[in-house]
Amino acid sequence: MVDVLAHESELLGLVKEYLDFAEFEDTLKTFLKECKIKGKPLSKSTCGSLRDPKSLKFQRDLLAAFDSGDQKVFFRLWEEHIPRPIRDGDSLAQKLEFYLHIHFAIYLLKHSAGRPDKEDLDERISYFKTFLETKGAALSQTTEFLPFYALPFVPNPMAHPSFKELFQDSWTPELKLKLEKFLALMFKASNTPKLLTLYKENGQSNKDVLQQLHQQLVEAERRSMTYLKRYNRIQADYHNLIGVTAELVDSLEATVSGKMITPEYLQSVCVRLFSNQMRQSLAHSVDFTRPGTASTMLRASLAPVKLKDVPLLPSLDYEKLKKDLILGSDRLKAFLLQALRWRLTTSHPGEQRETVLQAYISNDLLDCHSHSQRSVLQLLQSKSEVVRQYTARLINAFASLAEGRRYLAQSTKVLRMLEERLKEEDKDVITRENVLGALQKFSLRRPLQTAMIQDGLIFWLIDILKEPDCLSDYTLEYSVALLMNLCLRSAGKNMCAKVAGLVLKVLSDLLGHENHEIQPYVNGALYSILSIPSIREEARAMGMEDILRCFIKEGNAEMIRQIEFIIKQLNAEELLDGVLESDDDEDEDDEEDHDTMEADLDKDELIQPQLGELSGEKLLTTEYLGAGRSSQFSPDGPACQKWLPPVPAKHPHSSLQGGQTCCS
Repeated sequence: MVDVLAHESELLGLVKEYLDFAEFEDTLKTFLKECKIKGKPLSKSTCGSLRDPKSLKFQRDLLAAFDSGDQKVFFRLWEEHIPRPIRDGDSLAQKLEFYLHIHFAIYLLKHSAGRPDKEDLDERISYFKTFLETKGAALSQTTEFLPFYALPFVPNPMAHPSFKELFQDSWTPELKLKLEKFLALMFKASNTPKLLTLYKENGQSNKDVLQQLHQQLVEAERRSMTYLKRYNRIQADYHNLIGVTAELVDSLEATVSGKMITPEYLQSVCVRLFSNQMRQSLAHSVDFTRPGTASTMLRASLAPVKLKDVPLLPSLDYEKLKKDLILGSDRLKAFLLQALRWRLTTSHPGEQRETVLQAYISNDLLDCHSHSQRSVLQLLQSKSEVVRQYTARLINAFASLAEGRRYLAQSTKVLRMLEERLKEEDKDVITRENVLGALQKFSLRRPLQTAMIQDGLIFWLIDILKEPDCLSDYTLEYSVALLMNLCLRSAGKNMCAKVAGLVLKVLSDLLGHENHEIQPYVNGALYSILSIPSIREEARAMGMEDILRCFIKEGNAEMIRQIEFIIKQLNAEELLDGVLESDDDEDEDDEEDHDTMEADLDKDELIQPQLGELSGEKLLTTEYLGAGRSSQFSPDGPACQKWLPPVPAKHPHSSLQGGQTCCS
């Protein structure tokens, strides 16, 4: 009771404030009368009027400055009355302020009867440029605002296609409406009664915390996937680098006897190739004057570590498996597709995984060679979303392995079905991700590249890349990588030339996307298509060089180097040496064996077994175990024919050689 009395005045004030806010006039009168009769004091801190005449005057003055183009008055009022935490921390306020700066920068261009006063215009452009270099820099990685960073450098913005929208009659009224809504929302929020605020904060706290934790978990999983991909890529690059280094050292050592290169110089070159952790021991313990020492040691570092024997998985009854995949219930089909995929993705790289894939191919698991109207591949067209998705995942797993790609690519039937599924999936779901992933891996094979270009896949890719922020990271990365691979072909470049303006607009927007994984592929596509004269002409007309130079100021050394090559290509009158040109020869030898089993293949599983329901390897070995084990796949029988180990070469995303950039 003592606690209640201590806070009674404040509590009564909160009740009064809420009754006043909700316009319970009669109830409020009765409440105040009873408080007076009982001698209950009301807290003065909550009894003020909710209507603030100062805020109304500020809004009128701010809108008047907006209409008259007085940017000094406008931004003085803006900074005085809009709290700094909102200006600096609220995304809506940041985006609105960016567009307001654009409004004042181009105000004279839109409202001057004749030529605008040059001094006044230069001052406004300089003010906008200062904003971009300071506070506005926070949005420099946002696709929506990226083109506007080139605005201060464009001589005639009114004629530039990237800024066409700014000079439409509807743009300024729409911006003013956004400003009015923002002001109304902000000042209405500040008048919210404290009682309502307390209720919302406490009543929603548990739900908000759970949502926040879930979001953090999703983000952590996404980062984990990204780091795993980077690790696999770095590991492949490392082995490739060591192999190249060994060859280089052989060549260098061969010159030592001729005194063309001193051993000390050779030693310094070799030592620099190793990690800091190895340098001291190598520099002091290795005699580089002995021929073959360095290269032998380098190759030894690549010698495979002998692991304990991994047992091969038992063979399966594929006839029964395929029958149930075609005739079984949708739930059984999904569990079988999942289990077969897990056999590939979770098996140990090497002999165990090779025997699994060999068994799938020799038994034509996906019915790639079947002419029957009902086949496993037809599951891509299933009415069940789960079955469609799990079929796409399994095909993507096949495509992740070089032998799997060879199996799928023996005819264009699989390609056509994947293209059809890709265009029918209208949402960015995992089904579309896996179909797109498989197509991107197919694009490493030239005959399939040709078919994709002829089928107009480039136009589909450009269409979805117009809104990259609506795409998942996987879809975005694989779409851009696929586009680049198709653009390396002459036929692909000619396709792009048909819609040159749109292609250039999409690629220039992607240059500044926050997902930096796509940058090499955007650069590669842009560099490649600029070898076509008509595309170069279109790029010059839209001020592409100004847009590219904006990124030179902010990019890393490699990004800057690539953009400089693109600018040289843009300004070339004839084709530069070193352009990634394709002779359109359908030779299949251009694809090097490369196996990369992504963690994304098994993410976000849709089905979980119920109590007593079999799944995974247990389902396969319990219900579909082969009648007898072929010696080829038996751990006790003779070893199957060993395949050549994969050679680290191309990034799984790209048809560029390992370590090669688009402009190297």
